[in-house]
Formats: sequence, structure tokens, C-alpha cells
Amino acid sequence: MKQIKVLLILIPLLIIITSCQDSRNPKSTSYEIVYAASESGKWEIYLTNIEDTSKVKITNPSKSGGGYLAWSPDGKRIAFYGKYDNKKTWSIHTINSDGTNWKRLTHADAKWDSSPTWSPDGKKIAFARFYKDSTGMGNNEIWIMNSDGSLQTQIKSLSGGGPCFTPDGRIVFYSEYKDKKSEISIADIDGSNLIQLTNNDVEDWHPEVSPDGTQIAYVSKKGNQEIHSMNIDGSNQKRLTSSDIHVSHPSWSPDGSQLIFQSITETDDNWSIYIMNKDGSSVKKIINNGASAEWLKKRK
Repeated sequence: MKQIKVLLILIPLLIIITSCQDSRNPKSTSYEIVYAASESGKWEIYLTNIEDTSKVKITNPSKSGGGYLAWSPDGKRIAFYGKYDNKKTWSIHTINSDGTNWKRLTHADAKWDSSPTWSPDGKKIAFARFYKDSTGMGNNEIWIMNSDGSLQTQIKSLSGGGPCFTPDGRIVFYSEYKDKKSEISIADIDGSNLIQLTNNDVEDWHPEVSPDGTQIAYVSKKGNQEIHSMNIDGSNQKRLTSSDIHVSHPSWSPDGSQLIFQSITETDDNWSIYIMNKDGSSVKKIINNGASAEWLKKRK
């Protein structure tokens, strides 16, 4: 009987303790947005929800943080770029969403690796590489590697940057032409079947494909940088934003109905994150002092 009485006392206590532990466990929070901020004077990576009511920092000053953030398809890892050698070298990294397993994947000296993007199955990462050769000529290349950093290979038939995978495994990117304009293009993962989607007198870059693969949001610059959208075949191109200075880095919501993006105005000291409907309506700031935000596409 004494043992039964002890158990009757201990069981409620264990339930209370377990409940308290679960309430402190960061895994119980639904983090939908990853973004970069320099609150500590150095760029670091943060997670938050869409209301920005629960924020957590997953990097620290002893490790390289950075921008051009990209969720893995399963939401467990984040790819990004960090800078070394007094900003002369940019490298691609990955980190688990809980801040563990920080890993540097590329190590090419005096080259700028950026814009990582995960393949739909999460097994590969494509990225952009820029560098100047011995003659001072700038080179914009697109590379692909396994998600652990192995088998790094240049897609030699593609020249440009800002790659983004479509759900069916093609690559959308900005390509450069002889007149130095940048246009949005799409190609197969091996660089074949290249199709130019935009053709205008402005600079177009940073394409982001909608989760269903039917639309592309991208940045276009003629004076200010503004976000535009178009169908995956290049049709129905339209401007979505009208900013005081610059906007960039669009990212789709999981259902494709909204976009988040970064913007800076004449009254802001730092980039901030905004949200809007996919037609450009209902623009609202959601995060102060944030950049390179990406919305997790994985449905929970």
C-alpha cells in the first residue's frame, strides 16, 4: 500500500515536470522564417514564426553567419554563405535548424560562393560562384554539389547566378548576355534546354520559384530595385512593389499566396522584412532589422 501511495504522489509530479520541460523545449515552437541580422555587430542567423513573436538565434560569433539563406526541403537544415579572408573569400555552409552541426562546404580561395539552393529531394545544393581571372575579367558560374559538400562540379554551359530549383528539378537563374544585362532563364540541371524568360532593358536577378512551380518572383532594377512576378514560362510579367529605395530577396509562403521580402527605406537604418499578398497588396512589416529571409516550404 505504501508503494501505491508513493506512486500516486510521484505520477502527478512527473507529469508536471515533463510538461514544464516540454514548454522550454525550442522544438515545440513552430519556426517558419529563417533570416539574418547583425544585432550583435556581426551577421548571424535567426529563426522566428510569421508573427515574429518567438525568435531564436542559432549561430554565435565564433562561427560564420551570413546571408542567402535556404531551408532544406525537410526543414531540418539551412544553407547559407559566410565570408573569410577579410571578405575576399565567400563560402557555402550548412547548419541544422537547432544550431548544431555547423559545416563549411566550399573552400575556394578568392572566390565568392553564394545563393545556395537545395534540390527537391535535398540531396544536392546548387550555388553561384563569382571571381576575377588573371586578366581582371569577372566570371559568373553556377556549380552543384552533394549536400555534404562532396562532388563539387561546375555546370559549364550556364553563366550567371542566383540559382533556384523548380519542383521538377530544373534550375532558374539569372544569366548574363553580351550587353551585360542580366535576364532570368531556366535550364535542365545539366545545363541543357536553356530558355531565356525575360528580355528587357533592366537588370533582373534573384528568381524564386513558387512551391507549385507555376510562378517565379524576381528582382528587377530600373532605378530602384522592385519585386516582379511572372509565370514559369515567362508570361504575365508584372511589378508587385513600389519602394522608396530598394527591395529584394522574395520568398514564397508554403501555399504560394504570399511573399516575404527585405526592404530598406530612407527612414530605415537597417533592412527589414515585409510580407505581402502575391499580387502585391497588403504590404506589412513583420521583422525589424532582418535580411535574406526565407519561408519554410515544408507543410507541418
